Amino acid sequence: MSYQALYRVWRPQTFADVIGQTAITTTLKNALVTGQTSHAYLFCGPRGTGKTSVAKILAKALNCEHLQDGEPDNTCDMCQAINNGSLTDVIEIDAASNNGVDEIRDIRDKAKYAPTVGRVKVYIIDEVHMLSTGAFNALLKTLEEPPAHVVFILATTEPQKIPATIISRTQRFDFRRITAADIVSRMAYILDDKGITYDQAALAIIAKAAEGGMRDALSILDQVLSFGQNHVTVANALDVTGGVAVAQLGTYLTAVANREPAQALETIEQLLASGKDAGRLLDDLIGYLRDLLVFQQAPSLVGETSALQDSHFKDLAQALQPAALYHMINVLNETQGQLRLTNHPTLYLEVATVRLGEAPQAVTAQPAAAEAAPSESVTALEEQIQKLQATVAGIQQAGVAAAPAPKAKPAAKKHAQVNKAQLYPILGAATKADLLKVKDIWPDLLNMLSVTKRAMMRISDPVAASPSGVIVSFAYDILVERAMNDAALMTELEGALNRLMGETLKVVLVQKDEWPRVRKAYLQEMGAPKAKPAKQAADPVLTTIADMFGDADNVAIKND
Repeated sequence: MSYQALYRVWRPQTFADVIGQTAITTTLKNALVTGQTSHAYLFCGPRGTGKTSVAKILAKALNCEHLQDGEPDNTCDMCQAINNGSLTDVIEIDAASNNGVDEIRDIRDKAKYAPTVGRVKVYIIDEVHMLSTGAFNALLKTLEEPPAHVVFILATTEPQKIPATIISRTQRFDFRRITAADIVSRMAYILDDKGITYDQAALAIIAKAAEGGMRDALSILDQVLSFGQNHVTVANALDVTGGVAVAQLGTYLTAVANREPAQALETIEQLLASGKDAGRLLDDLIGYLRDLLVFQQAPSLVGETSALQDSHFKDLAQALQPAALYHMINVLNETQGQLRLTNHPTLYLEVATVRLGEAPQAVTAQPAAAEAAPSESVTALEEQIQKLQATVAGIQQAGVAAAPAPKAKPAAKKHAQVNKAQLYPILGAATKADLLKVKDIWPDLLNMLSVTKRAMMRISDPVAASPSGVIVSFAYDILVERAMNDAALMTELEGALNRLMGETLKVVLVQKDEWPRVRKAYLQEMGAPKAKPAKQAADPVLTTIADMFGDADNVAIKND
């Protein structure tokens, strides 16, 4: 037999084999033992967390001839037929490729018939969120009143796309991401069973790259085994995942903390030249900084088995203050968003490297330096205070009352600078129809933006539009300035707008409170349209004739 991937060979066959979903498996086993199973289930959760595996185990348990404490025995004819996919009463459907109304109607019609061999006919519909609206409507009635011999199991990674009417007719189970410790434990069990040696730190690196998915972890482990001659090492795990050696992360952050940008930039260049993934590098750096921050507050939460600890770790934990760590994490998060919009990650990583060293109080030595202020300045200030005190005492002795100082008038609010060269051409050609088009697609445009950009644009609103551009108002001055200075945001915003509208449009920002003043100034400078003269009271006879001909402009009045 040809080679099978690890995730297929080690697919759970019983509820006890399922990793990290104890609450779900216990609930299902108890329902099977007491005979209180539902007619429809909805399994939600990230990829690779066991949704389809649990669905198949549940299908076996419902048809197993020798059920033991809610567990299928995997030896009876029914279990073996389900395992090899030959039982016609268990039907697996991929909704991504069978998402039409006709397919669901076919299921609805065939569900009426009794199972041929098993006790229960089970329909497993994977990625059910891909069904069309019509398909969901066709499935709705069957889910509400299904035959007694039918059980539906729906699996999805995006439950928010499923209609509430479908969800309310099912028992919903939310599968959570599997912890790194559980993933490492499962991989160690598999490797021990196969007699393959491994480094514990390498398994931690694979578990981190899997992001809570057991299937992803076993797929990466498969690659590492093929790459490393049946031995799992840290170096091989880093090469396969595109990660960076922890020692290199420590060296890089040490250079940043010591204000040595040249050395830090050289490290970045070496890492990228060796083929390391820029996105994975940022993830590892943020994880390293996170461990430093947690270690400073609660060392017990960052165990010695963490994949992100090296000889630099404790020194950096003592040297870097929390304010510096917050600054570094913010810079790296911002850089992550920028990398999604460029094919030149080196440029953004180099800029981020320089910015990382700009954190206030980057090392603990700085507060000590601040305390050692020049004594001469302190002495001079003390002398001035003494002179002022002496002057006040003399005035009081002379009986002269000091006149109260006039209160300073609050400074008039400065109007934000308006870029007339960009605003006026759009206002000159602006129409209500163009504005309505932009308003119609505005929610879709926001959904196309990245999460951080979308959060900033939530308080924006298009106020004018023309065939060449759009004017967008913001609620706060600081957000207008921040958005205008964010080149990545403006590029992403204009790109999304152009894709939705099919035209190249320029986006110009203006502060919400300033928009009425800008519009009024434009009308004063460019000339407001003159009001049309009021029409005289209409003659009833003329009105009737005008209605017959469609418009009063089509009727000419002649006095004979």
